[in-house]
Amino acid sequence: MIATQGSSMTTQPLLHSLPLFPLGTVLFPGGLLPLRVFEVRYLDMIGKCRKAGAPFGVVSLTSGAEVRKAGAEAESFAAVGTLADIRELDAPQSGLLQIECVGTTRFRVRSSELQKHGLWVAEVEAIADDVALEIPDDLRHTTTALRRLVDTLEERRRAQGDAVRLPIGTPYRFDDCGWVANRWCELVPMQLELKQRLMELDSPLMRLELISDLLARTGITE
Repeated sequence: MIATQGSSMTTQPLLHSLPLFPLGTVLFPGGLLPLRVFEVRYLDMIGKCRKAGAPFGVVSLTSGAEVRKAGAEAESFAAVGTLADIRELDAPQSGLLQIECVGTTRFRVRSSELQKHGLWVAEVEAIADDVALEIPDDLRHTTTALRRLVDTLEERRRAQGDAVRLPIGTPYRFDDCGWVANRWCELVPMQLELKQRLMELDSPLMRLELISDLLARTGITE
């Protein structure tokens, strides 16, 4: 289903026949994505990915709906997405899967094809991971505020029971520009188009600067 040349995406960043899951959201590297899957095309896709230990690609919808309706036009989606690794899977009933995925590597769609049973597959090229950058002094308020939020969420989870899921996964990297920027991009309400543009930025520092401005405008940080 997924064929690569070389031992990893680092040495040869082309993936062929990558199955895509167009969604009304943006998945960031390191982000968590819970999904309830019930359409046949995606049940089959998830089953094959799980069996092969392979990822699928999450791309943000630009038109169309997550759930296919009879007579509806095919979906269209952004040209940049993120690989999703399945880390938990549960089948509470026939025809329903509940999964939790984690975002890994961003990719750019080079070509895509809609198969007859409704699944999109694509040839994609990996985008280099964010360079690890220490958070500069003038942006340290962003990581301080994120630490406070995570501490509050963890206290709430302990009070309500460990079954409560946090929207942010470990390991925490509060000293890294890209990681902090990505987590705020997931948490702050914003238009899908803006979230997509932030995810696509090559510079993690620029992403953090832009989300810092947004945090200030919304009153989350001063």
